[in-house]
Amino acid sequence: MRERRLELACACAAAFAFSSNYTNHAPLAALLMRQFAFTQAMAGLLTTGIFMTHAAMQIPGGHLADRFGGRRVLAWALAVVCVGNVGIAYAGSYGALLFWKVLAGFGTGTCFVAGARYLAQAMPPSLLARAQGYYGGSVLLGSGFVIYAVPRAADSFGWSGAFLMTALVAIAVLVFWLAAAPAPQPAAHPPVSLLSLLGHRQLWLLGSVQMASFGLVIVIGSWITQLLRVQAGMSTAAAGGLGSLVLLIGIASRPLGGALARDLPVRPLVAASLAINVVGCVLLAWAGSSVGWMVGGIVLLGIGCGLPYAALFNRAALLFPGRAGAAMGLVNMLGIVMILVGAPAVGTIADWTGNFHAAFVSLAAFSAAVLLAALFIRD
Repeated sequence: MRERRLELACACAAAFAFSSNYTNHAPLAALLMRQFAFTQAMAGLLTTGIFMTHAAMQIPGGHLADRFGGRRVLAWALAVVCVGNVGIAYAGSYGALLFWKVLAGFGTGTCFVAGARYLAQAMPPSLLARAQGYYGGSVLLGSGFVIYAVPRAADSFGWSGAFLMTALVAIAVLVFWLAAAPAPQPAAHPPVSLLSLLGHRQLWLLGSVQMASFGLVIVIGSWITQLLRVQAGMSTAAAGGLGSLVLLIGIASRPLGGALARDLPVRPLVAASLAINVVGCVLLAWAGSSVGWMVGGIVLLGIGCGLPYAALFNRAALLFPGRAGAAMGLVNMLGIVMILVGAPAVGTIADWTGNFHAAFVSLAAFSAAVLLAALFIRD
């Protein structure tokens, strides 16, 4: 049991480190736009840049983790994340910012699926759902932490110093991973073709739910600071602190979802979560300048986006135990499609309309459509 705790602790530390790169640029959008003279739509492309390569590495990274083991693959990928962090800290133009975010995405994408595969190799089936919940909670801890901490670091050390802070976090965790992460014993499974995995309808349905949960919360996390600044008149630091809740609540809701997944069928758990997300998006769409409505929407989205996580990845791993890395990679890749499209779309709609109302109405409609599709998930 002690080794199980160490394996989980190492995976969660890695999740915190690589996920800090998902949104570390978002709270600094206003500073970076002034520094390098670019638009809100171009700021959204920074999120698209990292998640484009993050998505591209989901299935290849999962295949590598299936073949060489999650422990080894994650170490190399985390080193790439370190390089990307340092590069963006010294970027001298918008093009350089985008380049280093794209490079970091190769590392974060491989890290995510390698960490999930590491847990699937290390944990017995009775503990896997809960372990994936803690792993997923750590991903949101890293994503939410930077929304809160980066503006404060920028106040003291400038925007470059804020990015160096996330670089130091990644370097420290890489050293910890190499020194402490146990190497799990691989289990033998019947061979499964990658083509049959890619054509599996249930995996695609799980991926659509990932779009309306993880994808949705990252899109909102990328813009929530700007929403609070523009519509509620908050300072960057105050907006970052409040906006970070949309991700930080997942620290509790993802492990809670992992515990619930042991006793509840997947379909009702997913349906209830997506219904909560629809309501949360509607509240943000109609909030206007009301901080109370915004807080309500943020809290609901933090809960609804976190609950399905462990059930989705546990189901994917159980459907294809011999290719669990690739199966989980496919589910997560589909979720990232939402980020690739949604982050710049929200910025573009905000530029066109002058506010975020239409953008969040669109997010609510998308979540409702996925809710209907999720009714076809088999329990």
